[in-house]
Amino acid sequence: MILEEQRQAVVDACQEMQRKGLVVGTAGNVSVRVDDKVCISPSAVEYEDLTAELVGVHDLDGNAVEAQLKPSSELPLHLAVYHSTDAGGITHNHAPASTALGLVCDEIAFSHYYSAMFGGPVRVSPYADFGTDQLAHNVAEALQGRSGALMSNHGAITIGPTLDKALSLLPYLEYICEIQLRAMATGQPVKVLTEEQIAFQIEAIKGYKPAKA
Repeated sequence: MILEEQRQAVVDACQEMQRKGLVVGTAGNVSVRVDDKVCISPSAVEYEDLTAELVGVHDLDGNAVEAQLKPSSELPLHLAVYHSTDAGGITHNHAPASTALGLVCDEIAFSHYYSAMFGGPVRVSPYADFGTDQLAHNVAEALQGRSGALMSNHGAITIGPTLDKALSLLPYLEYICEIQLRAMATGQPVKVLTEEQIAFQIEAIKGYKPAKA
């Protein structure tokens, strides 16, 4: 079995997302890129039953290299992100706060400095049906210069140079979405950092390494 370590890392990430309540059922997906190959979680397999052998390996055109099962329906999304960024790992989830916020805004205002972890205000990509090339295009666009994005009427995505890094960002993205929702629910104006403060936070956060998820 090729890329056994990376395939096991996909399993571990999927199960960690489930433990943290960031996915519902088999929703969500995870991948890791190794040169010109991508290991991605399969479609419709319960995470507790997922094993490294069931994680498929595909090339960057989506062709199966070694795969027992059908890949996640979001394979086009993962491939588009790998083609347009230098990501080495991707996580996609349907956590409650990030999914809810994607229903009511086009960008998460830079109201908390944790937004700096994502390179700036987190964008919400326009809606497109799941598994489609249009969704893949929209999300890849939203991720330009960012390490996370929301997907309108859908969920959230994080990327990183490694899968561990992408996974570690997920709880922080869910957190800033949760506090933004709570602040909006008060009906009061939400305080937003200035451009100068945003620039400072983005620079300052570069040396910060979130704990491994």
